[in-house]
Amino acid sequence: MKIQINTDNHISGTREKTDPIIETISISLKRFSERITRIEVHLSDENSKKKGQKDIKCVLEARLKGMDPVAVTDHDDRVEDAVDGALDKMTSKLDTILGKLKSF
Repeated sequence: MKIQINTDNHISGTREKTDPIIETISISLKRFSERITRIEVHLSDENSKKKGQKDIKCVLEARLKGMDPVAVTDHDDRVEDAVDGALDKMTSKLDTILGKLKSF
């Protein structure tokens, strides 16, 4: 499972910042790793320099073998919290999608 992180101009995309995110995603989605070819993470600050609540946006897109991509979005105050929220949504969505495939 390859993990690609994309950031806007207002969020740092250095290895120091992205390595913990990659590790969190790898651990959280490990049980789906045989079905996922790639995860794309899109991080953006929707208010840029202005302060605001829940202005960090995380979009996770999972590319599944032989299937259409699956995407979820979460907003929060911090990058880590937005990623965690999106991971919770992605785990739930993948459980539903892949669970339905097992029943056929």
